[in-house]
Amino acid sequence: MFLKSCCVYSCGLLSIVLLVVAIALVVLQVFQNTLYSRIKEEIVLRNGTDAFNAWKDPPPPVYMQFYFFNVTNPSEVLNGERPAVFELGPYTYREYRPMEQVSFHENDTKVSAVNPKTYVFEPKMSRGTEDDLIRTVNIPAVTVMEKFKEHHTISGLISAIMKSQNEELFTTHTVGELLWGYADSLLSTLKKFVPEIEEHFGLFYKMNATDDGEYFFFTGKDNYKDFSRVAEWRGESSLTWWTTNECNMINGTIASTFHPIVEKNEVIYIFSSDLCRSLYALFEKEVNVMGIPAYRFVPPREVFANATENPANEGFCVPPGNCLASGLLNVSVCKQDAPIILSSPHFYQADEKFANDIFGMNPKKEHHETSIDINPLTGILLRAAKRMQVNVFLEKISVFSTLTSIFHFWLTLCLYLFQSVVIDEESAKKVQAVVNKGNLVINIPFLLMGVAIVLGVVFVVIICRQRVPQPKVPFVEVC
Repeated sequence: MFLKSCCVYSCGLLSIVLLVVAIALVVLQVFQNTLYSRIKEEIVLRNGTDAFNAWKDPPPPVYMQFYFFNVTNPSEVLNGERPAVFELGPYTYREYRPMEQVSFHENDTKVSAVNPKTYVFEPKMSRGTEDDLIRTVNIPAVTVMEKFKEHHTISGLISAIMKSQNEELFTTHTVGELLWGYADSLLSTLKKFVPEIEEHFGLFYKMNATDDGEYFFFTGKDNYKDFSRVAEWRGESSLTWWTTNECNMINGTIASTFHPIVEKNEVIYIFSSDLCRSLYALFEKEVNVMGIPAYRFVPPREVFANATENPANEGFCVPPGNCLASGLLNVSVCKQDAPIILSSPHFYQADEKFANDIFGMNPKKEHHETSIDINPLTGILLRAAKRMQVNVFLEKISVFSTLTSIFHFWLTLCLYLFQSVVIDEESAKKVQAVVNKGNLVINIPFLLMGVAIVLGVVFVVIICRQRVPQPKVPFVEVC
């Protein structure tokens, strides 16, 4: 009887101890902190780690899709009417982007590398071929007209060359030529008089199988939040194109990797050499990618808002004081003075007047928003969609008869691009395994709590049964 009572009360005591320990573990986040510490130690750019191998040669396939806007009413535009465009594409390319010339520095706290990008056309994923003809604005002509509009001699020479070669404001070229380059007759002739002129033009001219300069990245050895963050680009820790120190800052990663232990309330910074600037993204919602939980971050409207809406963007007004409307970014300062204006596709999140000025624009969040889906535990990029539209600024310039009658507007150039990546199946299995193990470790206190509750219930039931009086058996006297 004594032994039975000891067992019963030991069960009750054990349930209380387990419950207290479980609650303490939950409150102090012991197992969660242990897990996070382990992950912070392992996710570092160091030879031999999975994180380093994935950073050096990302396994998920990256695709670049180009959508071109074919101008359908060039004559009407020259007479001052609004342009009408028809969207063609996508023309899809597989993008290969390994890190090369990798070298560690400063006691392995930094690593340098170049990131060459190679594009291979994917016919099966495209709607058309590289030989498709596109009628679009004559960017080489517009560029030199804008660049030399104050030089009367050169501007007169440009006008004479354009007339002799029957050059117009609009031109027709193949997809391949517009992307990867062609010898432009106007530029070739003008080069004889202005030697510094580049006679070839292409939106991605000299950008296939080439890199955009050497990067220095933090490895995350000293601080896990610095994992793969850009320290320097082209030998500089800041940019020089913009007019304020804040706008010239190089912040964040190049958006292929992120630090582990991502929280919903943090700001994700990204440096994009294509945009010639840094930007940021904020948490929008929880999503699921191939069964793996993820946080979706998107750039808010304030990123490309004008200085009136967001005073921090005043430095992007170039020249100083020349601030564009919201949703636009003038990158002529880093694009060889070409009058290039970047925006989201179809002027999504831009001032409505730009979409209204061009027939064929139909901005939609689900089709034209940039987003990144990150697994919060590992920081691994599960899915991303980068969308950007290239536009050309046209204005009336009296010295060029071609531009004297046009409507003063922002003209959609020939394309917008959609760069996408989704984690591959093999990598997804590895991430899912890590997430499952992490969930198991974090939930150990709750398992202990469950055991404590079960033992407590058993203890209460036994005690209650012991206290219930046993029915008396009637005594029957035998004669």
